[in-house]
Amino acid sequence: MTATRIRDLLGLAGFAALATWLLVRSFYGALPPIHAFAGASLYVVAIAEAMLGFVIRSRIEKLRVGDGPNQLHPITAARALALAKASALVGAAATGVWLGFLLHIVPLASSVRAASSDRAGVIVGLVAAFALVGAALWLERCCRTPTDSGERPER
Repeated sequence: MTATRIRDLLGLAGFAALATWLLVRSFYGALPPIHAFAGASLYVVAIAEAMLGFVIRSRIEKLRVGDGPNQLHPITAARALALAKASALVGAAATGVWLGFLLHIVPLASSVRAASSDRAGVIVGLVAAFALVGAALWLERCCRTPTDSGERPER
């Protein structure tokens, strides 16, 4: 499986930002207010993936991958890698959505009270989405196997 390309994530985020900006520009008045913790659920996923990355990295570095107790099962590592790849795409799309909102409300914030109050929730969501992308890329990197140098440490 190839590594997630940053270019693909940027393209997805850019497309989502443009689409969201166009939609929000047309329907902003009909949308409910954005609360400060609207996108905060992504923080929980980002923290969980970062912690999972540390666990997987530790087990791989100590060569504790296998089918036995206290070992990382290879299927678990593959599932974590699939989770990381999917989360990177979701985080990039969410980053684009929050960025599209931000691009619309920043110019209006000085004159429209709703845009001013929505700004905090959009920024929280944008940072959470960006954190999810970072955690997903970290987890993906932690799932890599060490290169075979010919000298393997004893177990």
